[in-house]
Amino acid sequence: MQTTTIGKLAKSAQVGIETIRYYQSRGLLPTPDKTTGYRQYPLSLIERIRFIKRAQELGFSLDEIVELLSLHGNHHRELIQKITAARLAQIELKITDLKQMQTVLTQLLNECEHTNSELPCPIIASLGGEQSDV
Repeated sequence: MQTTTIGKLAKSAQVGIETIRYYQSRGLLPTPDKTTGYRQYPLSLIERIRFIKRAQELGFSLDEIVELLSLHGNHHRELIQKITAARLAQIELKITDLKQMQTVLTQLLNECEHTNSELPCPIIASLGGEQSDV
């Protein structure tokens, strides 16, 4: 098994050393023993780190990633699907919320652009808690 130092591992995986240490503290990566005075990390951890980073990019929490890693290779498709479906449902809720925010902000911007410049801006009035027709 080929090994490397934490610095070289971090560079190869395109993360910081602090990220590796944080992942270790969260149980995402093992902490190797100091057999030669300093820790040697298996090169296979590069793929694990890439898995973690990609899962984060897709919105999975670190707790969910720990669970996914524990299911990896164990043929627990139903559990993996359940975790993924829950994350997808949360993303869909966020999209709904963002669309609502987009609608309100579009209306406020349009209202502000078409309001007499001597009147208060409807955006500021809305953010200040004043009643608006929006």
